Amino acid sequence: MKTIIAACSQNLSGSRASVQTALCTLLAARWPSQRDVHSWLQLLSVLQWVLSFLLLGTVSLLILIYLVFTSFWPISALYLAWIIFDWDTPEKGGRRLPCLRRWPVWRHFRDYFPVKLVKTHDLSPSHNYIIGSHPHGILCVGAFCNFITGSTGFGELFPGIRPFLTTLAGNFRLPVFREYLMSGGLCPVTRRAIGYLLSKNGTGNAVAIVIGGAAESLSCRPGVTTLILKKRKGFVRMALQHGAYLVPSFSFGENDLFRQVVFEEGSWMRSIQRRFQKMMGFAPCVFYGRGLTSVQSRGFLPYARPVTTVVGEPVMVPKIEDPSSETVDMYHEMYIRSLLKLFNENKTKYGLSERDELHIL
Repeated sequence: MKTIIAACSQNLSGSRASVQTALCTLLAARWPSQRDVHSWLQLLSVLQWVLSFLLLGTVSLLILIYLVFTSFWPISALYLAWIIFDWDTPEKGGRRLPCLRRWPVWRHFRDYFPVKLVKTHDLSPSHNYIIGSHPHGILCVGAFCNFITGSTGFGELFPGIRPFLTTLAGNFRLPVFREYLMSGGLCPVTRRAIGYLLSKNGTGNAVAIVIGGAAESLSCRPGVTTLILKKRKGFVRMALQHGAYLVPSFSFGENDLFRQVVFEEGSWMRSIQRRFQKMMGFAPCVFYGRGLTSVQSRGFLPYARPVTTVVGEPVMVPKIEDPSSETVDMYHEMYIRSLLKLFNENKTKYGLSERDELHIL
């Protein structure tokens, strides 16, 4: 009996010692600092954004198709009926939710890079505007953060101006994803949708168009300042038809967020990308960024590089319902000159050298 009691006492003493050691180790460990917590929140905010744009539409579509073959099929039927009823809403200004623009997660998203918006001239609420957004980059981080979220202070810098951002019309055919896009102020990059915002939605509307589009994204890589713009004149014609002023903007640092495998012109891979672009409207870029675990690992998250979007001086445009080709060309050249001026005046301030030039194809 004495032997058993002694053994139990020894075990209890050992247990108490183990607990005390564990507590000491826990207390001695470095707890996450406020800076660490902010870094994690920034990383998670960027992760949810990337996953939303890459997967939300496709995953939602697959889930609705799956539900058709289960007892929950009425959910798919009701949502299909809703899409049919709501089909034209994206073309008529969408359904933006101010609360989504003020979502706190966008502040962490902004601070991850960080993204900054710079104003050079006032925009009067008595006019409508088409903002040319350059360059396209891979995922248009600068355009999204500045024109869709309120995190960079667009409303404070340009009071009375409602920003919209255009994207591929096909995105508004994907279930759930269409609601996500419209709630932020995105609309299809179609003549009907842009025309509605510029003519039937009052004044003070600024429609941002990433003019280079998918073709420009194929050449996106760090250190490259090449834009696809010389033959892109449709936005100028629309500006003339609605009397909307043209405003150039340039996001310095946009092309530094990802690394892309760029295939040479004439190669079979480049040919496949071009064909896919013509059929689907977007280009299948082969790119990579940082991983979720560390900066050194590879993944699909953008690198933390500063992005500064500078909004330039408006080009005043008259309203001409049926502008001639010569008139379109004249204002197109005026826009290019304004964009070049904006680039050259700001390039050394935001990471480029005096030798860097903007190439327009």
